[in-house]
Amino acid sequence: MFETSTDILNIVKAISIFSLAAILTWAIYYFAMIFREIFKIVKETRGLFKKIEEMVDMIKEKIEHSTSYLLLMSEGVKKLVEVIGNYTSKKEKKSSEDEGGEKQ
Repeated sequence: MFETSTDILNIVKAISIFSLAAILTWAIYYFAMIFREIFKIVKETRGLFKKIEEMVDMIKEKIEHSTSYLLLMSEGVKKLVEVIGNYTSKKEKKSSEDEGGEKQ
């Protein structure tokens, strides 16, 4: 079967090379799977950040719109207070005139 020691050496070399190739193939496969998972995580994280950014933009827009409405509402309240103030001052003038006219 083996005629010289070089035959044994060649068989050992072949087995070693085959083993090394198998181990490297296995390692490359697992590195590829790890990179695939990392890619998925990065993709999901980007999607999450995009959703957060959209949410922040929506909240910012709502706040901007509500502040403009608050300005309009405050102007309306000022006018309402003025009208009520004018109405009560007119009413007070009338009642003071009525009281002053009855006493004389």
